[in-house]
Amino acid sequence: MRDDDDLSAVAGIERVCGSVAGESSVPPQQKIPHTPDSWLAWRGATAHPLVVANTMAALRSTSSRLFAAASRSTAGPSMFVRSMASVGDATVNADPKSSSTTRNKTFQIYRWNPENPTEKPKMQSYTLDLNKTGPMVLDALVRIKNEVDPTLTFRRSCREGICGSCAMNINGQNTLACLCRIPTDTSAEMKIYPLPHTYVVKDLVPDLTHFYKQYKSIKPYLQRDTPAPDGREFRQSKADRRKLDGLYECILCACCSTSCPSYWWNAEEYLGPAILLQSYRWIVDSRDEKTEARKAALDNSMSLYRCHTILNCTRTCPKGLNPGLAIAEIKKEMAF
Repeated sequence: MRDDDDLSAVAGIERVCGSVAGESSVPPQQKIPHTPDSWLAWRGATAHPLVVANTMAALRSTSSRLFAAASRSTAGPSMFVRSMASVGDATVNADPKSSSTTRNKTFQIYRWNPENPTEKPKMQSYTLDLNKTGPMVLDALVRIKNEVDPTLTFRRSCREGICGSCAMNINGQNTLACLCRIPTDTSAEMKIYPLPHTYVVKDLVPDLTHFYKQYKSIKPYLQRDTPAPDGREFRQSKADRRKLDGLYECILCACCSTSCPSYWWNAEEYLGPAILLQSYRWIVDSRDEKTEARKAALDNSMSLYRCHTILNCTRTCPKGLNPGLAIAEIKKEMAF
């Protein structure tokens, strides 16, 4: 259709609808509503030929010209009515269906209060509607503490797998609550414990004092006797920098160490996967000048060699690191 035809059609509809200044040629009770839905309701009550023809042409125009041009096609109104009905039905039926069903899931959580030392630890049940809860286990724990039981105690901080604070045992797996998704199967309960084989401060809070003492013992920082050549920074090649990949990302959450049977039975002397991975991170760092001293500190029967390659550490690491490989690399370094 030519542009002058478009303009004439617009003028025709404006005269019919009374949308311009002046008196409409159509009686007020027959004016066309300005929305498609109200037009459909009005369509059954009146059959003014000019109104039907021009309005249907306007409603079938492209979205970019829906209110700017009046007519592009004169297709029959029945096609438009069927299209509107199908879209309308899908929209109306979607929301009530999703909001009417509840998805209740039960969480069994380890509880122990040091203020009541005579009471034995117990598992306490909490039920939440997953539709009103975030997707992660930490979301459920926060909601329980805020809305159900403020006495529930656990550590948390960053909520994005960076700080390692919310490490706990969830359904038998050491992991971070902020990275562990809640299974959608509502028939199965979730069981949440503190990290295994640790002293418990309260509820889901483990005592990591000994773990941090072990970390301090490896001197986790650069040790040098000579200053940097330019007096500003210690530089290294790209190849040397790549050796640190898979090591520096460790967040000391202790998931790996507390999953290791050797660490369970020898924690006083065996450093465990997390600390040994950190130790290798400094041994392999080209900027450090105390490599031999670091290796000498591990040259005994317990600190390093209690690893029996069970590899629970690698399976459970929430950051996807490989402490077992790091320990093997230290053993290779010690052999030469």
